[in-house]
Amino acid sequence: MPGRTAPQQAAPGTMQPLDPSRVRIEDLRGQRRERREGDRVIIEEPGNRTIIREGNQVIIRHDETERFRRTYRDADIRTERRGADEEVTIVRRPDGSEIVTVRDQYGNLIRRSRREAAGREVVLIENRRGGRRPTGYGYSEEEVVRLPPPVVRIPREQYIVDVEDASQDDLVEAFTAPPVERIERSYTLDEVRRSQPLRERMRRVDVDTVTFEFGSWELAGDQAGALTGIAEAIRSALSRNPNEIFLIEGHTDAVGADEDNLTLSDRRAETVATILTERFQIPAENLTTQGYGEQYLKVDTQSPERQNRRVAMRRITPLLQGQNQQ
Repeated sequence: MPGRTAPQQAAPGTMQPLDPSRVRIEDLRGQRRERREGDRVIIEEPGNRTIIREGNQVIIRHDETERFRRTYRDADIRTERRGADEEVTIVRRPDGSEIVTVRDQYGNLIRRSRREAAGREVVLIENRRGGRRPTGYGYSEEEVVRLPPPVVRIPREQYIVDVEDASQDDLVEAFTAPPVERIERSYTLDEVRRSQPLRERMRRVDVDTVTFEFGSWELAGDQAGALTGIAEAIRSALSRNPNEIFLIEGHTDAVGADEDNLTLSDRRAETVATILTERFQIPAENLTTQGYGEQYLKVDTQSPERQNRRVAMRRITPLLQGQNQQ
């Protein structure tokens, strides 16, 4: 979309994250800033979150370095320019390791890597393919991968794992198993986030032990403890491959406006990611989050339903790397 300018990204440290114990969706509405860019409506929220409406498409994007800032409060964080069109944010932890996030001039993620204290750098997420270059911030039709649904040949309870009914071995298997159908190439993170049939190539873990109050993205302390099994399964997967990436998908019920449900779901996914790092020491860079609003209801109802106010998780490393093996 040539000629469009990027939304203004907050300078590091200038926009404080919202405290979910004090702020609900009603309060958030009053802090939004809306503008129009051609056919797109851009809605900016605190915490470097942007809702983009274009035609019948509504998506949400966010800057995950904000989560890194919160979870590693004792880290040394700096942002620098690299050339004319790249911004690099480096989160240096006390052990000397660094999370390096590269974004383009519009704020789109280009790459995430981990740099070890000894200097070795491993690319965890590569978010550009070929010579394609965005001309603005947010949604691009090219991000949607047109694929048929996968042919699933394993039992349903192995393909979609409900945490409440699963053993620890079930969770570990879901987070380490290969795709259920062959992956033809590597995909960008944005392609994975935007393409349901692509994500469905990987097993899903429904975290049904954790649900949210209506209009809230806060988790009570006892619910946070219910993530113990998930954290242990992720830790087991990371012991085999420390470069795994896990997508946390946030959801809502069908009540409310699209914009409200998108930001609620996105913040719910981020809440779970934050708890996994702060409470269970899962490295923040191995997690990524995305909210889907009311698109994927677990219980098919238009009424308020707590089971729909949830998160799900899946390992997406094979999709990012074009792998077909464990």
